[in-house]
Amino acid sequence: MKTKLDYYRIFYETARYESFSKAAKNLFISQSAISQCIHQLEEDLNTKLFTRTRRGVTLTKEGKLLFSKVESAMDSIMQGETILARLNHLDSGSLIIAAADTITNHYLLPYLEKFHTLYPNIRIEMANSYSYEMLRLVKEGTAELAFINLPAEDDELVIEPCLDIHDIFVAGADYDTKKEYSWTDIKNEPLILIEKKSVSRTYLDEEFKKKNIKLEPHIEVAAHEVLLRFASIHLGISCVVEEFSEEELKSGKVKKLNLTPPLPHRSIAYAHLKHNTLSKPAQAFLELIKGK
Repeated sequence: MKTKLDYYRIFYETARYESFSKAAKNLFISQSAISQCIHQLEEDLNTKLFTRTRRGVTLTKEGKLLFSKVESAMDSIMQGETILARLNHLDSGSLIIAAADTITNHYLLPYLEKFHTLYPNIRIEMANSYSYEMLRLVKEGTAELAFINLPAEDDELVIEPCLDIHDIFVAGADYDTKKEYSWTDIKNEPLILIEKKSVSRTYLDEEFKKKNIKLEPHIEVAAHEVLLRFASIHLGISCVVEEFSEEELKSGKVKKLNLTPPLPHRSIAYAHLKHNTLSKPAQAFLELIKGK
C-alpha cells in the first residue's frame, strides 16, 4: 500500500462532514493539513475524489466508490476498538478454568460466585479432569487457568500454591477406633482411597513408600465425596482432605483418626502459561484468589 493509512482516515472524516474545516476540527489538525492530505491521496490514486463547492466538498463518483470501502473498513476498526475496550473493562469475554470437581466445589465456588457478581457479562466455562490432564488443557490453550493438586512441575507453566491442605484419615462415627495410629496401623485397616490416576493418590503412596509401607486399599473411588460417604457408613477408613471435609467432621458423620506423625501438608495451586499474558478476566479472577 503506497498511501498512508492516516490519509484514508482524513478522507473518511472529510467525506462524512463534507467539509475540510469540520474534518480538521474533529481530527484536531489544521484545515491546510486536511487539504494537503486529500491532495496527496488524489495524486497517489490518480483520481479526483472531491468536488469543491461553496458549501464545502462533495464526493465524486470515484470518491463515493472509495468511501464505501473505507467506511466499511473504519466500521470494522471501530468495532474492534469497542470490543477491546469492553474486554479491558470486563464488560464482555470469557474465562475458561480447568479444575477437578472437588476443588471447584470446596474451594473455587465462593470465588466464582463473587467473580460473577462483579463481572456478570463474563462467561465462565469449566473443564474437569485429572491434574495432569488439566495442565495439558492449559498448554494447548483450551483453558487459561488450571487449579490442581501439588506436587506438579512443568517448565512451560507458572505453577503457584494458593491453598494449603492436609490429608487425614477418617472413619464413621461408630467405627471402633484407637486413640492413636501409626502409619503401619493405618496400612492394616480396610482402606478406601482415591483411584491411582490422581495426584492425591500418587502423593499418598509416595509418602508411605518413604517409610517402606505399601498401601493396598480395599476400595478405590473417583470422587472425594464418595470417600466421605463410604467412611460414614463404616465401609472402612478413608483418606480425605481435611479442609474439604469440615462439614462432615463438624456434623459427626465422620471422625478424624489421630495419625502419628501426621501426613505432611501439601497445596492446591493455580497454573497458567509462563510466556503468555493472561486475559483481563483471568487476571481479575486471580486477584480474587490472592485477596487483592
